[in-house]
Amino acid sequence: MIKGAITGLGKMGISHAAILGAHPEVEMVAVCDASSLVLNAFNKFSSVKTYTDFEKMVESEKPEFVVIATPTKYHYPMVKYALERGVHVFCEKPFTLTASQGEELTELANQKGLVNQVGFHNHFIGTFRELKRLLSQNVLGEVFHFSGESYGPVVTKEKGGTWRSNPEEGGGCLYDYASHVINLIQEIIGRPEKIDGALLKSFYSKGVEDAVYSLLRLDNGLSGTLLVNWSDETYRKMSTSLTVQGKNGKIICDATEVKIYLKKAVPSEKLEKGWTIKYITDLALPVGFYLRGEEYSAQIDYFVDCISNGRKSEYNTFEQAAYTDKVIEMIVNHSKTN
Repeated sequence: MIKGAITGLGKMGISHAAILGAHPEVEMVAVCDASSLVLNAFNKFSSVKTYTDFEKMVESEKPEFVVIATPTKYHYPMVKYALERGVHVFCEKPFTLTASQGEELTELANQKGLVNQVGFHNHFIGTFRELKRLLSQNVLGEVFHFSGESYGPVVTKEKGGTWRSNPEEGGGCLYDYASHVINLIQEIIGRPEKIDGALLKSFYSKGVEDAVYSLLRLDNGLSGTLLVNWSDETYRKMSTSLTVQGKNGKIICDATEVKIYLKKAVPSEKLEKGWTIKYITDLALPVGFYLRGEEYSAQIDYFVDCISNGRKSEYNTFEQAAYTDKVIEMIVNHSKTN
C-alpha cells in the first residue's frame, strides 16, 4: 500500500479524497485544511488523521505522495516543500502563478526522480485521446487551422470579491478556464510559441477577465484561435472543444464525441468519406471507481501506477503544466500592448 495525503479540501480536494479512499493500492493517512468544519467531518466519519499545518502533516505522517488542491498561490511553496523531502506530488491546476516557479519545480522534481503530475483531467478523456491519435495518423492530411474553445456559467452577474476575482490566487477566466484549453492545444496539436493577438475582457468581474480571445501560432507553424468565456449562461456546465481543419476534412472533438468529416476515405482507420461520429461510451478509459467522470479517477489511477511501478509520468507532467503557465504569461503580456 502507498501512503498518501491531501491538502486543500474544497471541491477538487474532496473529490480526490473520495477517489483515493477507494483505491486498492492507497492508504490515505492524512488530510489538511484550514476549515474546522471539514476536518470535523473527517474526524467523525473516517480514521484519517487531520491537520491544519501542511508541513507538520508531511513531517509527522511521512506520506509517499501528496495531493495539493489548495488555492494556486500556495502551490509553489507546498510543492517545493514536498519535493525537497522526497515526496511524489499531484498538484491541481493551474500549476503556479509564474512560469519561472513552475520551471524551478520541474527541475527539482526531475533531480529527485519523483513522479509529478498536474490535474489537467481532459487528457484522460477518451475522445481527446482519440483526436490526438487520429492527428498522428494524418487522417486530415495537411492541417491548416485549429480552434480551442470553452464556455460555461461561472460568473453570470455582478458579484463580490472571492478568490475567483483575485489574479494573485489564480482567479480569472485565463487561469481557471483557458488553461485547460491551452494545455489541450499544446499537447494534442502543437505548442504555442507566439501570440499574434490577445483580448482579455471583463463583463461582471472586477480585477480579472471573464473572457479570453487570442490568436496563437504553434511551433509547427500552424495558427489558430483560443476562444474562452466563463460568463456564458447558455451552458449548464463547462464545455470544452477542439476543432482541427485540414485539406482532407475536419475533426470536432469535445468530452462526449469525436465528429470526423473526410473528403476522402481513410481505409486504414476504417473511416469513410463524409461524417463519422465516435462516442465517449466507446472511448472512455476503464476505471474501478467512478466519480464525476471517469477522467478524474483515471488521472489518479495513472499517478498511483507511476509511483507503484517506478516510472515517469508522460501525461500532465510539471514540465507540461509549466509550459501552459508560460503561454498564459505570453497572452497576458500581449494583451497589455493592445
